[in-house]
Amino acid sequence: MKDNYTIKIHENDNVLVSQKGLKKGESAFGIAALNDIPVGHKMALVPIRKGENIIKYGFPIGHATENIEVGQHVHTHNIKTNLKGVLDYTYEPSLLPELEVKERTFEGFKREDGKIGIRNEIWIINTVGCVNKTAERIATKANALYDGEVDGVYTFVHPYGCSQLGDDHEHTQKILANLVHHPNAGGVLVLGLGCENNNIPEFKKVLGDHDENRVKFMNTQDMENETEHALDLIEELVAYAKSFKREPVPVSELIVGLKCGGSDSFSGITANPLVGTLSDNVINCGGTSILTEVPEMFGAETILMNRCVSTEVFDKTVNLINDFKNYFIKHDQEVYENPSPGNKDGGISTLEDKSLGCTQKGGTSNVVDVLNYGEMVKTKGLNLLQGPGNDIVAVTNLTAAGAHIVLFTTGRGTPLGAPVPTVKISSNSTLATHKKNWIDFNAGTLLEEDTMEELSQKFFDYIIEVASGKKTKNEINDYREISIFKDGVIL
Repeated sequence: MKDNYTIKIHENDNVLVSQKGLKKGESAFGIAALNDIPVGHKMALVPIRKGENIIKYGFPIGHATENIEVGQHVHTHNIKTNLKGVLDYTYEPSLLPELEVKERTFEGFKREDGKIGIRNEIWIINTVGCVNKTAERIATKANALYDGEVDGVYTFVHPYGCSQLGDDHEHTQKILANLVHHPNAGGVLVLGLGCENNNIPEFKKVLGDHDENRVKFMNTQDMENETEHALDLIEELVAYAKSFKREPVPVSELIVGLKCGGSDSFSGITANPLVGTLSDNVINCGGTSILTEVPEMFGAETILMNRCVSTEVFDKTVNLINDFKNYFIKHDQEVYENPSPGNKDGGISTLEDKSLGCTQKGGTSNVVDVLNYGEMVKTKGLNLLQGPGNDIVAVTNLTAAGAHIVLFTTGRGTPLGAPVPTVKISSNSTLATHKKNWIDFNAGTLLEEDTMEELSQKFFDYIIEVASGKKTKNEINDYREISIFKDGVIL
């Protein structure tokens, strides 16, 4: 419901959201603003007494810390989270019936191991950060040599692979191994130094079975001229990758990762629900989506828990949530020290406010599985993935879990890109206009002329184009980064 560019999201809400900002004395829904209400911020629709819940999206997003009058600005100065530490949960399933699978195709690459790629690139995967610059130099020379023969030669620098212990070392190996196996790479050069903890013989134990035509290995310490030798290996990889051509592939083979970063108050009204419809559409075609950012599920976790397909998946989701809370507690950190300053500027007041918007990226589909950090997806449908909300860690995590594309919603804007195509969806038209070199798709038109039904179809068509080869802004700008979760000691 809208009035004077002000939105009431759910019929049970006791706050409004200002779309374009209200000056003191301006009215919406018959209510005069008692203060200036900035763009994206909330105004009280009814009197709210101290201790009463603030309702947005039809759910509590915190409680009032003082009496709030009709028309008053509602934000961090007079609202506080309701959230607490580790909780007990009860499974109260609310499942959708299984739908008839729709048929739709995209143009992809069928790999020899049965996987599907949406790009035919050569990736240089470093076992250790010591060879980062070497890898970048090799990639630059290889791109000049093989321009147009493959979709590009890329490397993803990171500072790890040596002097790590325990889980950190294991996480590094798993993430890098999953990148080697990613089907968007038609060929992979694993580049090592030779003396690192994650040396090539040790890394091969984690990597497991691999096609020797597709994956080559080189220790730079072993070569008199490491660049020349690497380029010889890449020549072989390019020849192998060129044997693959695009062909029709059902959307049931598509895996999309779901991510938001730099959210604003419109993210949960436009961009995240739009991505939720895309997730549902892919799943209705038999495909897969992956939702991560566990701290940004806090406050909305029961919605996901009650959509779990079984008690086993429910129990895994409970552990997902509580284990991540314990991670905060172990480091003597406030579990709910969120949202970020940028989120607050954009009108998000509490973690519940953020989470109820964030989890809408998962649409309405049932939750079929929960993945540990560094685990690859194995069940078609909506999967939850253990990991933090940090943008670079999360997009790396989604890529390593098998996502062909990352759908990244934003209300503030970011140039960040994953190793895979990273579609930036703006929550508002101002951002889309201001940062055309970052934003791929504008969901802000949902606040203007478009309906969700119309825009979701346009968005689905666009994603099929991306899966079939259309480049995203992160690819055009060559913004491709990785970061690996770290929680322990570095020697």
